[in-house]
Amino acid sequence: MAERRRHWAERAERAARAGERGGLPWRSSLLVAVIAQVGSGWAVQLQTGREPLGVLGRLLLLLGPALLLLRHRHPVAVLYGVCAVTLAYLAGGYPYGPVFLSVALALLSAVVAGHRYAAWTAAGLLWAGHLLIGHWLYRWLPPAGDGPAAWGTEAGVTAWVIAVLAASEVVRVRREQWARDRAERAAAERRRVDEERLRIARELHDVLAHSISVINVQAGVGLALLDTDPEQARTALSTIKAASKEALGEVRQVLDTLRAPGEAPRTPAPGLDRLSELVDQAASAGLTVSVEGESGGRGLPPGTDLAAFRIVQEALTNVVRHSGSRTARVRVTRSPGLLELRVDDEGPATTEDAGGTGTGLIGMRERASALGGTVEAGPRPDGGFRVLALLPLTGTAPEEGA
Repeated sequence: MAERRRHWAERAERAARAGERGGLPWRSSLLVAVIAQVGSGWAVQLQTGREPLGVLGRLLLLLGPALLLLRHRHPVAVLYGVCAVTLAYLAGGYPYGPVFLSVALALLSAVVAGHRYAAWTAAGLLWAGHLLIGHWLYRWLPPAGDGPAAWGTEAGVTAWVIAVLAASEVVRVRREQWARDRAERAAAERRRVDEERLRIARELHDVLAHSISVINVQAGVGLALLDTDPEQARTALSTIKAASKEALGEVRQVLDTLRAPGEAPRTPAPGLDRLSELVDQAASAGLTVSVEGESGGRGLPPGTDLAAFRIVQEALTNVVRHSGSRTARVRVTRSPGLLELRVDDEGPATTEDAGGTGTGLIGMRERASALGGTVEAGPRPDGGFRVLALLPLTGTAPEEGA
Protein backbone atom coordinates (compact mmCIF):
# COMPACT_ATOMS: atom_id res chain seq x y z
CA MET A 1 0.00 0.00 0.00
CA ALA A 2 2.77 2.43 0.88
CA GLU A 3 4.55 1.60 -2.38
CA ARG A 4 1.36 2.28 -4.31
CA ARG A 5 0.90 5.64 -2.58
CA ARG A 6 4.47 6.59 -3.46
CA HIS A 7 3.84 5.57 -7.08
CA TRP A 8 0.76 7.76 -7.42
CA ALA A 9 2.50 10.59 -5.56
CA GLU A 10 5.36 10.44 -8.07
CA ARG A 11 2.91 10.44 -10.98
CA ALA A 12 1.08 13.43 -9.51
CA GLU A 13 4.39 15.20 -9.00
CA ARG A 14 5.40 14.60 -12.61
CA ALA A 15 2.03 15.87 -13.80
CA ALA A 16 2.34 18.97 -11.62
CA ARG A 17 5.84 19.65 -12.97
CA ALA A 18 4.56 19.23 -16.53
CA GLY A 19 1.80 21.74 -15.80
CA GLU A 20 4.25 24.19 -14.31
CA ARG A 21 6.42 23.92 -17.42
CA GLY A 22 3.42 24.79 -19.54
CA GLY A 23 3.26 21.44 -21.36
CA LEU A 24 0.00 20.63 -23.15
CA PRO A 25 -1.83 17.60 -21.68
CA TRP A 26 -2.67 16.27 -25.12
CA ARG A 27 -2.83 12.58 -24.17
CA SER A 28 -5.65 12.98 -21.66
CA SER A 29 -7.44 15.50 -23.88
CA LEU A 30 -7.25 13.13 -26.86
CA LEU A 31 -8.58 10.27 -24.73
CA VAL A 32 -11.53 12.39 -23.59
CA ALA A 33 -12.24 13.37 -27.21
CA VAL A 34 -12.26 9.74 -28.38
CA ILE A 35 -14.50 8.62 -25.50
CA ALA A 36 -16.90 11.51 -26.14
CA GLN A 37 -17.19 10.75 -29.85
CA VAL A 38 -17.61 7.00 -29.48
CA GLY A 39 -19.76 7.09 -26.36
CA SER A 40 -22.11 9.76 -27.71
CA GLY A 41 -22.55 7.71 -30.88
CA TRP A 42 -23.82 4.83 -28.76
CA ALA A 43 -25.91 7.15 -26.60
CA VAL A 44 -27.85 8.54 -29.58
CA GLN A 45 -28.95 4.99 -30.44
CA LEU A 46 -30.13 4.29 -26.89
CA GLN A 47 -31.86 7.63 -26.21
CA THR A 48 -34.70 7.76 -28.68
CA GLY A 49 -36.23 11.16 -29.23
CA ARG A 50 -32.93 13.06 -29.00
CA GLU A 51 -31.37 14.89 -31.93
CA PRO A 52 -28.94 12.80 -34.01
CA LEU A 53 -25.32 13.83 -33.91
CA GLY A 54 -24.60 15.98 -36.92
CA VAL A 55 -21.62 18.10 -37.84
CA LEU A 56 -22.46 20.68 -35.15
CA GLY A 57 -22.84 18.04 -32.47
CA ARG A 58 -19.54 16.40 -33.39
CA LEU A 59 -17.78 19.78 -33.36
CA LEU A 60 -19.16 20.58 -29.90
CA LEU A 61 -17.91 17.20 -28.66
CA LEU A 62 -14.45 18.08 -30.02
CA LEU A 63 -14.42 21.64 -28.73
CA GLY A 64 -14.61 20.64 -25.07
CA PRO A 65 -11.50 18.36 -25.17
CA ALA A 66 -9.71 20.96 -27.33
CA LEU A 67 -10.20 23.54 -24.56
CA LEU A 68 -8.80 21.04 -22.06
CA LEU A 69 -5.41 21.39 -23.72
CA LEU A 70 -5.07 24.78 -21.96
CA ARG A 71 -6.39 23.71 -18.54
CA HIS A 72 -2.97 23.89 -16.82
CA ARG A 73 -2.29 27.40 -18.09
CA HIS A 74 -5.78 28.89 -17.75
CA PRO A 75 -7.86 26.57 -15.52
CA VAL A 76 -10.68 29.01 -14.76
CA ALA A 77 -11.17 30.22 -18.33
CA VAL A 78 -11.11 26.63 -19.62
CA LEU A 79 -13.65 25.55 -17.00
CA TYR A 80 -16.16 28.27 -17.95
CA GLY A 81 -15.53 27.60 -21.63
CA VAL A 82 -16.17 23.86 -21.25
CA CYS A 83 -19.34 24.52 -19.25
CA ALA A 84 -20.59 26.88 -21.98
CA VAL A 85 -19.84 24.29 -24.69
CA THR A 86 -21.64 21.62 -22.67
CA LEU A 87 -24.74 23.81 -22.24
CA ALA A 88 -24.70 24.52 -25.99
CA TYR A 89 -24.55 20.78 -26.64
CA LEU A 90 -27.49 20.14 -24.30
CA ALA A 91 -29.44 23.04 -25.81
CA GLY A 92 -29.00 21.36 -29.21
CA GLY A 93 -31.05 18.42 -27.98
CA TYR A 94 -28.21 15.94 -28.34
CA PRO A 95 -28.08 12.83 -26.12
CA TYR A 96 -26.69 12.79 -22.63
CA GLY A 97 -23.43 10.92 -22.26
CA PRO A 98 -19.65 11.38 -22.17
CA VAL A 99 -19.98 15.11 -22.93
CA PHE A 100 -19.85 15.63 -19.16
CA LEU A 101 -16.39 14.04 -18.99
CA SER A 102 -14.80 17.29 -20.21
CA VAL A 103 -16.62 19.18 -17.46
CA ALA A 104 -15.37 16.75 -14.83
CA LEU A 105 -11.75 17.10 -15.93
CA ALA A 106 -12.01 20.91 -16.12
CA LEU A 107 -13.52 21.04 -12.61
CA LEU A 108 -10.75 18.81 -11.28
CA SER A 109 -8.04 20.99 -12.82
CA ALA A 110 -9.53 24.19 -11.41
CA VAL A 111 -9.94 22.81 -7.89
CA VAL A 112 -6.46 21.29 -7.80
CA ALA A 113 -5.01 24.59 -9.06
CA GLY A 114 -6.61 26.32 -6.05
CA HIS A 115 -9.57 27.97 -7.81
CA ARG A 116 -12.22 26.40 -5.60
CA TYR A 117 -14.63 29.34 -5.64
CA ALA A 118 -14.53 29.50 -9.43
CA ALA A 119 -15.09 25.74 -9.67
CA TRP A 120 -18.12 25.77 -7.38
CA THR A 121 -19.53 28.83 -9.19
CA ALA A 122 -19.10 27.19 -12.61
CA ALA A 123 -20.72 23.98 -11.36
CA GLY A 124 -23.65 25.98 -10.00
CA LEU A 125 -24.08 27.85 -13.28
CA LEU A 126 -23.95 24.57 -15.22
CA TRP A 127 -26.62 23.07 -12.99
CA ALA A 128 -28.80 26.21 -13.25
CA GLY A 129 -28.37 26.28 -17.05
CA HIS A 130 -29.38 22.64 -17.32
CA LEU A 131 -32.41 23.33 -15.13
CA LEU A 132 -33.36 26.28 -17.34
CA ILE A 133 -33.01 24.28 -20.54
CA GLY A 134 -34.89 21.27 -19.24
CA HIS A 135 -37.88 23.10 -17.70
CA TRP A 136 -38.33 26.36 -19.62
CA LEU A 137 -36.29 26.79 -22.79
CA TYR A 138 -37.12 23.31 -24.09
CA ARG A 139 -40.20 24.80 -25.84
CA TRP A 140 -38.00 26.68 -28.29
CA LEU A 141 -35.12 24.21 -28.53
CA PRO A 142 -34.72 20.94 -30.43
CA PRO A 143 -35.92 18.27 -30.63
CA ALA A 144 -39.38 19.33 -31.77
CA GLY A 145 -42.22 18.32 -29.50
CA ASP A 146 -39.90 17.68 -26.56
CA GLY A 147 -41.36 17.95 -23.05
CA PRO A 148 -39.82 19.05 -19.76
CA ALA A 149 -37.02 16.98 -18.35
CA ALA A 150 -37.85 14.41 -15.72
CA TRP A 151 -36.99 15.41 -12.17
CA GLY A 152 -35.14 12.14 -11.84
CA THR A 153 -32.77 13.37 -14.53
CA GLU A 154 -32.28 16.61 -12.61
CA ALA A 155 -31.50 14.65 -9.45
CA GLY A 156 -28.96 12.58 -11.36
CA VAL A 157 -27.25 15.67 -12.78
CA THR A 158 -27.19 17.29 -9.33
CA ALA A 159 -25.68 14.16 -7.75
CA TRP A 160 -23.11 13.95 -10.54
CA VAL A 161 -22.02 17.58 -10.08
CA ILE A 162 -21.68 17.14 -6.31
CA ALA A 163 -19.76 13.88 -6.73
CA VAL A 164 -17.32 15.48 -9.18
CA LEU A 165 -16.73 18.44 -6.87
CA ALA A 166 -16.26 16.15 -3.89
CA ALA A 167 -13.79 13.98 -5.80
CA SER A 168 -11.92 17.10 -6.92
CA GLU A 169 -11.64 18.27 -3.31
CA VAL A 170 -10.29 14.87 -2.28
CA VAL A 171 -7.68 15.02 -5.04
CA ARG A 172 -6.77 18.59 -4.01
CA VAL A 173 -6.29 17.56 -0.37
CA ARG A 174 -4.18 14.57 -1.38
CA ARG A 175 -2.04 16.72 -3.70
CA GLU A 176 -1.47 19.24 -0.92
CA GLN A 177 -0.53 16.42 1.45
CA TRP A 178 1.92 15.02 -1.11
CA ALA A 179 3.40 18.50 -1.54
CA ARG A 180 3.81 18.84 2.24
CA ASP A 181 5.38 15.40 2.43
CA ARG A 182 7.84 16.29 -0.35
CA ALA A 183 8.72 19.54 1.41
CA GLU A 184 9.22 17.73 4.73
CA ARG A 185 11.39 15.06 3.09
CA ALA A 186 13.46 17.74 1.37
CA ALA A 187 13.84 19.67 4.64
CA ALA A 188 14.81 16.49 6.51
CA GLU A 189 17.37 15.68 3.84
CA ARG A 190 18.82 19.19 4.06
CA ARG A 191 19.02 18.88 7.85
CA ARG A 192 20.73 15.52 7.54
CA VAL A 193 23.26 16.91 5.07
CA ASP A 194 23.90 19.94 7.28
CA GLU A 195 24.34 17.77 10.37
CA GLU A 196 26.72 15.46 8.53
CA ARG A 197 28.69 18.40 7.17
CA LEU A 198 28.91 19.87 10.68
CA ARG A 199 29.98 16.53 12.13
CA ILE A 200 32.75 16.10 9.58
CA ALA A 201 33.91 19.70 10.02
CA ARG A 202 33.99 19.22 13.79
CA GLU A 203 35.89 15.95 13.47
CA LEU A 204 38.47 17.45 11.11
CA HIS A 205 38.89 20.48 13.34
CA ASP A 206 39.55 18.36 16.42
CA VAL A 207 42.01 16.08 14.63
CA LEU A 208 43.94 18.84 12.89
CA ALA A 209 43.89 21.38 15.71
CA HIS A 210 45.45 18.99 18.20
CA SER A 211 48.05 17.53 15.87
CA ILE A 212 49.06 20.85 14.32
CA SER A 213 49.40 22.37 17.79
CA VAL A 214 51.85 19.61 18.72
CA ILE A 215 53.69 20.04 15.41
CA ASN A 216 53.87 23.81 15.90
CA VAL A 217 55.40 23.48 19.37
CA GLN A 218 57.89 20.83 18.29
CA ALA A 219 58.85 22.79 15.18
CA GLY A 220 59.69 25.74 17.42
CA VAL A 221 61.77 23.51 19.68
CA GLY A 222 63.57 22.00 16.69
CA LEU A 223 64.40 25.39 15.22
CA ALA A 224 65.67 26.71 18.56
CA LEU A 225 67.91 23.69 19.22
CA LEU A 226 68.98 22.85 15.68
CA ASP A 227 72.48 24.31 16.14
CA THR A 228 73.02 23.94 19.90
CA ASP A 229 71.44 20.54 20.55
CA PRO A 230 71.01 18.51 17.35
CA GLU A 231 69.91 15.40 19.24
CA GLN A 232 67.02 17.22 20.92
CA ALA A 233 66.10 18.77 17.56
CA ARG A 234 66.06 15.25 16.08
CA THR A 235 63.64 14.18 18.84
CA ALA A 236 61.37 17.12 18.03
CA LEU A 237 61.39 16.17 14.34
CA SER A 238 60.51 12.57 15.26
CA THR A 239 57.57 13.85 17.30
CA ILE A 240 56.44 15.96 14.33
CA LYS A 241 56.62 12.91 12.09
CA ALA A 242 54.58 10.77 14.49
CA ALA A 243 51.97 13.50 15.07
CA SER A 244 51.56 14.18 11.35
CA LYS A 245 51.26 10.45 10.59
CA GLU A 246 48.53 10.03 13.19
CA ALA A 247 46.71 13.13 11.92
CA LEU A 248 46.81 11.84 8.35
CA GLY A 249 45.42 8.50 9.48
CA GLU A 250 42.50 10.09 11.31
CA VAL A 251 41.78 12.49 8.45
CA ARG A 252 41.80 9.55 6.05
CA GLN A 253 39.29 7.75 8.28
CA VAL A 254 36.96 10.77 8.21
CA LEU A 255 37.28 11.10 4.43
CA ASP A 256 36.56 7.39 3.99
CA THR A 257 33.11 7.98 5.47
CA LEU A 258 32.50 10.51 2.69
CA ARG A 259 33.58 8.15 -0.09
CA ALA A 260 31.55 5.18 1.21
CA PRO A 261 28.86 6.52 3.58
CA GLY A 262 27.00 3.21 3.69
CA GLU A 263 29.99 1.16 4.79
CA ALA A 264 31.40 0.67 8.25
CA PRO A 265 34.65 2.53 8.99
CA ARG A 266 37.80 0.47 8.43
CA THR A 267 39.26 1.44 11.80
CA PRO A 268 37.37 2.03 15.05
CA ALA A 269 36.72 5.60 16.16
CA PRO A 270 38.99 6.80 18.98
CA GLY A 271 37.72 6.69 22.56
CA LEU A 272 38.83 7.10 26.15
CA ASP A 273 40.88 3.92 25.93
CA ARG A 274 43.36 6.07 23.94
CA LEU A 275 43.61 8.69 26.67
CA SER A 276 47.18 7.63 27.33
CA GLU A 277 48.07 8.59 23.75
CA LEU A 278 46.74 12.10 24.37
CA VAL A 279 48.91 12.30 27.49
CA ASP A 280 51.98 11.24 25.50
CA GLN A 281 51.26 13.72 22.71
CA ALA A 282 50.77 16.51 25.25
CA ALA A 283 54.06 15.54 26.89
CA SER A 284 55.81 15.79 23.52
CA ALA A 285 54.49 19.35 23.31
CA GLY A 286 55.96 20.18 26.70
CA LEU A 287 52.77 19.70 28.71
CA THR A 288 52.63 17.44 31.78
CA VAL A 289 49.20 15.84 32.14
CA SER A 290 47.97 13.86 35.12
CA VAL A 291 44.90 11.63 34.80
CA GLU A 292 42.57 10.87 37.68
CA GLY A 293 39.63 8.51 37.90
CA GLU A 294 38.75 6.13 35.05
CA SER A 295 40.91 6.23 31.96
CA GLY A 296 39.09 3.71 29.76
CA GLY A 297 35.87 3.83 27.80
CA ARG A 298 34.75 0.27 28.38
CA GLY A 299 30.97 -0.01 28.34
CA LEU A 300 30.41 3.48 26.95
CA PRO A 301 28.17 3.96 23.91
CA PRO A 302 30.39 4.54 20.82
CA GLY A 303 29.10 8.07 20.28
CA THR A 304 29.68 9.04 23.90
CA ASP A 305 33.14 7.46 23.93
CA LEU A 306 34.17 9.41 20.81
CA ALA A 307 32.71 12.68 22.11
CA ALA A 308 34.52 12.26 25.45
CA PHE A 309 37.84 11.64 23.70
CA ARG A 310 37.43 14.65 21.41
CA ILE A 311 36.42 16.95 24.27
CA VAL A 312 39.50 16.02 26.32
CA GLN A 313 41.66 16.30 23.19
CA GLU A 314 40.36 19.80 22.39
CA ALA A 315 40.71 20.90 26.01
CA LEU A 316 44.36 19.81 26.10
CA THR A 317 44.96 21.45 22.72
CA ASN A 318 43.66 24.72 24.16
CA VAL A 319 46.02 24.37 27.11
CA VAL A 320 48.96 23.93 24.73
CA ARG A 321 47.87 26.90 22.64
CA HIS A 322 46.56 29.42 25.13
CA SER A 323 47.86 28.66 28.61
CA GLY A 324 51.12 29.70 30.16
CA SER A 325 50.93 26.66 32.42
CA ARG A 326 52.88 23.55 31.46
CA THR A 327 50.69 21.23 33.55
CA ALA A 328 47.11 20.03 33.23
CA ARG A 329 44.85 17.66 35.14
CA VAL A 330 42.26 15.41 33.55
CA ARG A 331 39.63 13.79 35.74
CA VAL A 332 37.17 11.21 34.37
CA THR A 333 34.33 10.23 36.69
CA ARG A 334 31.56 7.83 35.82
CA SER A 335 28.43 7.64 37.94
CA PRO A 336 25.11 5.91 37.19
CA GLY A 337 23.77 7.60 34.08
CA LEU A 338 26.46 10.29 33.86
CA LEU A 339 30.03 10.71 32.60
CA GLU A 340 31.91 13.72 33.96
CA LEU A 341 35.03 15.07 32.29
CA ARG A 342 37.09 17.83 33.89
CA VAL A 343 40.27 19.37 32.48
CA ASP A 344 42.10 22.00 34.59
CA ASP A 345 45.21 24.05 34.04
CA GLU A 346 46.83 26.62 36.28
CA GLY A 347 47.10 29.38 33.67
CA PRO A 348 47.65 32.21 33.13
CA ALA A 349 46.61 32.76 29.52
CA THR A 350 49.40 33.60 27.08
CA THR A 351 49.36 36.94 25.30
CA GLU A 352 50.79 35.74 21.99
CA ASP A 353 48.63 34.72 19.05
CA ALA A 354 48.29 30.94 19.17
CA GLY A 355 46.40 30.63 15.90
CA GLY A 356 43.22 28.64 15.56
CA THR A 357 39.71 29.56 14.47
CA GLY A 358 38.09 29.99 17.86
CA THR A 359 35.60 27.18 17.20
CA GLY A 360 37.07 24.63 19.61
CA LEU A 361 34.75 25.45 22.51
CA ILE A 362 31.81 25.63 20.13
CA GLY A 363 32.66 22.16 18.80
CA MET A 364 32.88 20.74 22.34
CA ARG A 365 29.47 22.16 23.22
CA GLU A 366 27.96 20.83 19.99
CA ARG A 367 29.29 17.34 20.70
CA ALA A 368 27.89 17.38 24.23
CA SER A 369 24.56 18.86 23.12
CA ALA A 370 24.12 16.13 20.47
CA LEU A 371 24.19 13.60 23.33
CA GLY A 372 21.97 15.64 25.64
CA GLY A 373 24.91 16.86 27.73
CA THR A 374 26.57 20.16 28.53
CA VAL A 375 30.03 21.75 28.48
CA GLU A 376 31.06 24.65 30.70
CA ALA A 377 34.38 26.39 30.12
CA GLY A 378 35.85 29.41 31.81
CA PRO A 379 38.32 30.79 34.37
CA ARG A 380 38.43 29.20 37.80
CA PRO A 381 37.92 31.36 40.91
CA ASP A 382 41.42 30.44 42.17
CA GLY A 383 43.08 31.10 38.81
CA GLY A 384 43.64 28.96 35.74
CA PHE A 385 41.03 27.57 33.40
CA ARG A 386 38.56 24.67 33.60
CA VAL A 387 36.56 22.69 31.08
CA LEU A 388 33.73 20.66 32.62
CA ALA A 389 31.67 18.29 30.44
CA LEU A 390 28.67 16.27 31.60
CA LEU A 391 27.53 13.52 29.23
CA PRO A 392 24.43 11.41 30.04
CA LEU A 393 24.75 7.67 29.66
CA THR A 394 21.02 6.91 29.48
CA GLY A 395 19.00 6.58 26.28
CA THR A 396 20.28 5.87 22.82
CA ALA A 397 23.28 7.92 21.86
CA PRO A 398 24.06 8.60 18.21
CA GLU A 399 27.14 6.88 16.90
CA GLU A 400 29.29 9.55 15.34
CA GLY A 401 31.74 8.48 12.74
CA ALA A 402 29.88 5.24 12.16
